[in-house]
Amino acid sequence: MASELEDYRDEAYFDRRRRKRLVFDSNLLRESASVLRARKPIVFAPEHSVTDAIRAMQGEHRGCVLITGDGSPTTRVIGIFTERDVLFRIVDRGRNPATLPLSEVMTPDPDCLRDDQPIAAVLNKMSVGGFRHIPVVDAEWRPSFVVSVKDVVQFLVEAFPREILNRPVDLGADSQREREGA
Repeated sequence: MASELEDYRDEAYFDRRRRKRLVFDSNLLRESASVLRARKPIVFAPEHSVTDAIRAMQGEHRGCVLITGDGSPTTRVIGIFTERDVLFRIVDRGRNPATLPLSEVMTPDPDCLRDDQPIAAVLNKMSVGGFRHIPVVDAEWRPSFVVSVKDVVQFLVEAFPREILNRPVDLGADSQREREGA
């Protein structure tokens, strides 16, 4: 087994030396955010219950819902409710989600991007703001879609499949890891 591991490492080393180094193309970041495979947002009104929003998020495997004035995608975004809000504004405070309206726990006036903004703006907003989800809106501030960190990662994997998906497995044999806890 040890010799197979050594052979693998030798092979990976020589492959890296022969491989042409990829240059990151800044044009990739100038692409419109609309090229990301983001899905239509789940939209609720401020008076809907937190339980309804959580069920929708679970059912659609999403990390957030958007809140508009009347709960339809044809009106302006006024808030966002995320899985973090569930943890920090409901569970952590012992509140009952069945009787709690979204208006009490949503993040009002969320940072949004226009649908003509580039991917670089999405990455900047996520990095600077510490966001996992960015609502993307049209000129009238109506929701177009939501970009998640997962969408950005998927885009980068598709743009650089050889470089990302074919990385040698780091078995950690060379490094000692300290154990946490007892």
